[in-house]
Amino acid sequence: MRLAIMQPYFLPYIGYWQLMHAVDRFILYDDVQYMQRGWVNRNRILVNGREVLLTAPLRGGSRRGLIASRELSDETPWRARLVQTISEAYRRQPGHADVMPPLQDWLGNGATGLADYLSVLIKGMAGLLGLPCEIVRSSQRHASTQDLKGQERILEICRREAATTYVNPPGGIDLYQDAAFSAQGCELRFLVPHQVAYAQRASPDFVPWLSIVDVLMANGVAGTRAMLGRYDLRAQFDLQPSQAPVWAATSSME
Repeated sequence: MRLAIMQPYFLPYIGYWQLMHAVDRFILYDDVQYMQRGWVNRNRILVNGREVLLTAPLRGGSRRGLIASRELSDETPWRARLVQTISEAYRRQPGHADVMPPLQDWLGNGATGLADYLSVLIKGMAGLLGLPCEIVRSSQRHASTQDLKGQERILEICRREAATTYVNPPGGIDLYQDAAFSAQGCELRFLVPHQVAYAQRASPDFVPWLSIVDVLMANGVAGTRAMLGRYDLRAQFDLQPSQAPVWAATSSME
């Protein structure tokens, strides 16, 4: 049983979905600390050739609260604005007709909790991409492990899930110990995506690792699905920290 554990992200880049492609069960790690200026509630698209940051705004409160405890803002119609921004930016792209209708529904879902909202987006997108892995939330399935930290909690979740392989982005290479996973009968593997390049009509120079929205709009659903298997799974001793791309610097241990 191949397992991955990652924070829920807002319309994440293709590497997130490749990680989901590589496993049988994907745990949304939503009962860990929310990180300011991370990718939990924001991401990048192209608007008229320029990178623009999309954000699902949050209510005020503790900046160090758990992801699952954060609430979405109810002060402005930001859901409608997100839909309008994306639709106008990509209205002439090949994937717009197939992608925009379901995306509009997911973005407009009425969940008030950040984790609930992201769960709808992620599960909907996984279905569109044809990813068959089971998606569950740590706050609902493994809340009793919150006293454990870092690798120890990941190991305990792997044990409870009977995982035979744990897959993580290369950003976690210096945070895990291969021997600790092997000791409980679990292989540790790191997913290294191949460089994904495609025609971005809005930009003369390719801008890598944008939101999956950009990939889908440029390539359509079928074209994007064909990209999901373009990665390598490597053992820890085959990968050096310097090989971890910038976009993979955030690991599931944070």
